[in-house]
Amino acid sequence: MMHFFQTIFEWYMANLNYFTVFLLMFIESTFLPLPSEIVIPFAAYKAAQNALSLGGVLVAGTTGALAGSLFNYFLALWLGRPLLYKLADTKWAHWIFITPMGIQKTEKYFIDHGKASTFIGRLVPGIRHLISIPAGLAKMPLGTFMLFTFIGAGLWNIILGMIGYFAYDIRDKIFPYLDKIMYILGGLFIIWLVWKGHQSWKRKGNSITR
Repeated sequence: MMHFFQTIFEWYMANLNYFTVFLLMFIESTFLPLPSEIVIPFAAYKAAQNALSLGGVLVAGTTGALAGSLFNYFLALWLGRPLLYKLADTKWAHWIFITPMGIQKTEKYFIDHGKASTFIGRLVPGIRHLISIPAGLAKMPLGTFMLFTFIGAGLWNIILGMIGYFAYDIRDKIFPYLDKIMYILGGLFIIWLVWKGHQSWKRKGNSITR
């Protein structure tokens, strides 16, 4: 099992470049549950090895996040609330952990915090990748949306980038425990997937009984 994880990790690191960082962060900012925590820190780690530049990683990651957010923004603007909620209640949406309740939660966050939520929301797990939807539904001015999103995504990416970049300096202390770390992270990821799947199944069951 450890060899499998190591092979996947080495392949991932070998293919991590400015384009893949942009693409992965684009995906992270749309509907798919791809955490930025597995993108920017590892790309920044490569930057510490001089395989990439830290500035390039941050620019690629932030523009990718902005592009993904714009995709959600215009999708919500085009579809409108009734059709969007109807799509969120389909089986394929539940497979990627998108539910009407999740969008409703994000809409409430947007209402409570106003336009600044597109900045603050970029720092909040569970809200980050959906906050663009209520902005599109509310027809938030595009320029303001892009500015707040770019600043919020940029700040979050800087934090993650610094973690990955400075992790290179303590690599000798990390590597002896790398196998244990990978087992723990892999186990947590599986638990998270099972929990999200259970939550989606539970919501679906409740909607059927109503």
